[in-house]
Amino acid sequence: MIQVEHLRKTFRVAKRSAGFGNAVKALFHREYDEIHALDDIFFRIEDGEAVGYIGPNGAGKSSTIKILSGILTPDSGTCLVDGRIPWKDRKTHVAKIGVVFGQRSQLWWDVPVIDSFELIRDIYAVPESDYKRNLRDLTDLLDLSELLKTPTRSLSLGQRMRCEIAASLLHDPRILFLDEPTIGLDAVSKLAVREFILDMNRTRGTTVILTTHDMQDIEALAQRVILIGKGRILLDGTLDDIRRGGEQIDETLAALYRQFDI
Repeated sequence: MIQVEHLRKTFRVAKRSAGFGNAVKALFHREYDEIHALDDIFFRIEDGEAVGYIGPNGAGKSSTIKILSGILTPDSGTCLVDGRIPWKDRKTHVAKIGVVFGQRSQLWWDVPVIDSFELIRDIYAVPESDYKRNLRDLTDLLDLSELLKTPTRSLSLGQRMRCEIAASLLHDPRILFLDEPTIGLDAVSKLAVREFILDMNRTRGTTVILTTHDMQDIEALAQRVILIGKGRILLDGTLDDIRRGGEQIDETLAALYRQFDI
């Protein structure tokens, strides 16, 4: 179970005007803007749920995922993930979760994918029998047999994302955080990733939190949708709760953005 209450996170961002003179001035007197990435957010996610966490760019989605996964520490508020405070108990916490950032890689660039997998096995201290079973199952489900001996740098984006998802699941996590996992993928790769995530959620009871701008991903995967904008939770419900008439889901989302001025 994930429980978030009154979570806040603010970033200070340096600013200056263009030009050499302003650059010199900034050396002695720097000005900052405060960005309220998260402003008193709260939600609860039960075990085995698949939740779409949506909102425009800069809404606070990635900041939330980074706090839930223990990468960031909030300014205030509480957050419990399976009874753990992520940023205070990181070693135990990361052993129980899987994280995929669509624009970041956990695979080593110049070595074959299987070498990265074996290093991840050692990092998480996965028993050999469990590792072999998971590797076999993931290879079959994500069609990785031809990719394991290929260096990561030689993979297409779709191939790499399938390997990234497999890497995040080698240690049998109870919770899977997916931050833009299908970004830039072709239609075939998207379908393969969606089917696999659905299978993990249904057969293993893996809790899935998905952030994406692709509402087809949300339709295919999420039982529930949480909308965040300007650092605040604006809506929490099912797709049927927010869908209006016969509108496409993208049109519904655009109308919500206009309604909440985000």
